[in-house]
Amino acid sequence: MNSSDHKGSTGARCLAALGLMLFMAACTHNAEPEITASMPVDYRDRHPIRLVDGQRSLQIFVGSVRSGLTPTQRAQVVSLGSDWRREGTGYILVETPAGAVNSGAARQTVHEIRSLLRFAGVPPKAMIVRSYQQAYRQDLGVIRVAYTRIEAKAGPCGIWPDNLGSGVIGYSEPWPLPDSENRPYWNFGCATQRNLASSVANPEDLVQPRAETQAYASRRSTVVDKYSKGTDPSTTYSSSSNGKVSTVGP
Repeated sequence: MNSSDHKGSTGARCLAALGLMLFMAACTHNAEPEITASMPVDYRDRHPIRLVDGQRSLQIFVGSVRSGLTPTQRAQVVSLGSDWRREGTGYILVETPAGAVNSGAARQTVHEIRSLLRFAGVPPKAMIVRSYQQAYRQDLGVIRVAYTRIEAKAGPCGIWPDNLGSGVIGYSEPWPLPDSENRPYWNFGCATQRNLASSVANPEDLVQPRAETQAYASRRSTVVDKYSKGTDPSTTYSSSSNGKVSTVGP
């Protein structure tokens, strides 16, 4: 073998080694983190407040001997009728027990319930009366008064799909570990969203604002008049500095 052949074989081996190194480097590059859009991080997206159909119900018990409502029950029926005018989305359903020991007294009490609902502003066409079968005849049947309304719901809460502590890489733990990415855990914010949904007076306020009320015309005219005259439009409140607790009252 001459020197030129030796140099050619050496160059070929160097090129082969360089190609192998480039191939191995391409196989061992770090993959970019995969972003999954189906798992939101923000608690408002993970536990959204939803508007669903709910139910407002009232259960009334009457005895088997005497029909009629107690003063507390009358107030509850009137309050339910007033609430229906404000938030009801359907009719009011009144169900009486059939086959119970107090079925007769319950049917007579329904007349008083309908009268109280009409007094609260519920039209007769918005009431439906029907009966249901009582399971045990010796038990007192309950009169059910209910209607549908819009409710705000969030949850369910208490779901823990990931480990909150330091995990161990294995077959059951994904990589990268959830606790190493500094992301909020799955149940974070669920209780806050659920409490907000249950405490809001009008669920529609979570979607859109209410219309503005009319301004206080008398106060507005007073402020504008003072402003046009160049005087201070603020209100001055006078308080007595020598007041005592003993002087309050008759």
